[in-house]
Amino acid sequence: MKSVPALIEKKRDGLVLEDDEIRFLLESYVIGDTPDYQMAALAMAICIRGMNADETTALTMGMLQSGSVLTHSSHRGGRVVDKHSTGGIGDKTSLILAPLLASAGLRVPMISGRSLGITGGTLDKLESIPGFRTDLSLAEIEQQLETVGCVITGQTPEICPADRKLYALRDVTGTVPSRPLIVSSIMSKKLAESLDALVLDVKYGSGALMKSLADAQILAQEMTIVGAKMGVEVSTLLTPMNEPLGSAVGNALEVAEAVQALEGGGPDDLRRLVLDLADCVSSHERTAMEDFLNNGTALKKWREMVAAQGGDADADPVQVHPAKFHCDLKAPNTGTVTAVDAGIVGQVVLDLGAGRSKADDTIDFSVGLSNVVKVGTQVSHGQSLLIIHAASAEAASRASAELLDRAIVITPD
Repeated sequence: MKSVPALIEKKRDGLVLEDDEIRFLLESYVIGDTPDYQMAALAMAICIRGMNADETTALTMGMLQSGSVLTHSSHRGGRVVDKHSTGGIGDKTSLILAPLLASAGLRVPMISGRSLGITGGTLDKLESIPGFRTDLSLAEIEQQLETVGCVITGQTPEICPADRKLYALRDVTGTVPSRPLIVSSIMSKKLAESLDALVLDVKYGSGALMKSLADAQILAQEMTIVGAKMGVEVSTLLTPMNEPLGSAVGNALEVAEAVQALEGGGPDDLRRLVLDLADCVSSHERTAMEDFLNNGTALKKWREMVAAQGGDADADPVQVHPAKFHCDLKAPNTGTVTAVDAGIVGQVVLDLGAGRSKADDTIDFSVGLSNVVKVGTQVSHGQSLLIIHAASAEAASRASAELLDRAIVITPD
């Protein structure tokens, strides 16, 4: 008979856990036979000792098999694809990519998450749209894939319950940065979508979980290996996150910017990344995907998705959730913008109320930053660097000071 303490000790001592041992640990945890304190000890042992590729695959498979998976009818046709980002500041690519890929005849069952810490959550952004549901059941997800071709929703209770329990535990036990736990958490949820192909946007830099390119490369490689072992075509993009993506950071503001991109506009860096991601899972030429963005095809699909999930596709979230106070942050000197530190920007927006420090924190959809200046821009003294959307003058003042002191660097010419 297997012993949970013995298996914890085995990993603590740096030994390799067998597939059936990992499966036993997860199964006993889901049904409540293994308490949180023992699983917390195991998570810390994994965090310190690591896991090899076979162990990580077994952990992913165990999480996947702890619940249900999506089934796809062959009636609609089209490959089933998705994208996952390891998190960044101003990253609203999912909102654009899902309808864009569906416009190309692909099926996109995007199961997403909420914000925690400085990185924004896709579900929080979508919930700034009046009526938008992010709690679809498995049956509703499958039905919407048939009728619309894309869906963005939260993890259902049936999908990877072992991951759901362990993820919540990791957040309060200092084990979030563990690569095997990151890989298994991401890949189990994505593989539960029964995908043909997955593209991973692995970010690195001040505003990312992985601070260095080397760490991002290792994480990308480990996720690719797990995907290959489980029969899914996985491709990766390594993208920098030293400055915010696009020009808006904050829930309603980012939805508005995503709609701008779907209308054929939007910031160049955002459009470029969306098309790079689409290239990885679509057989269409890049020019054809650009046409879908420019001619209204992707916008129409977005509106279909929003309406199918109960949302008001005509609503402007920024008007629905107007900030109480706006502040135009001015350049203190003339020169070239040489840094807009994404990590500091993310913390500032979190402090404004756009994110969560704890899982039960309330989100303020209205706050954030817009018109954020890009690195390389030449500015004159007094020129606008960005607009702060805040709940009060005091909050805006604090944000202004932090941004000028620590985030934005203007080098005199």
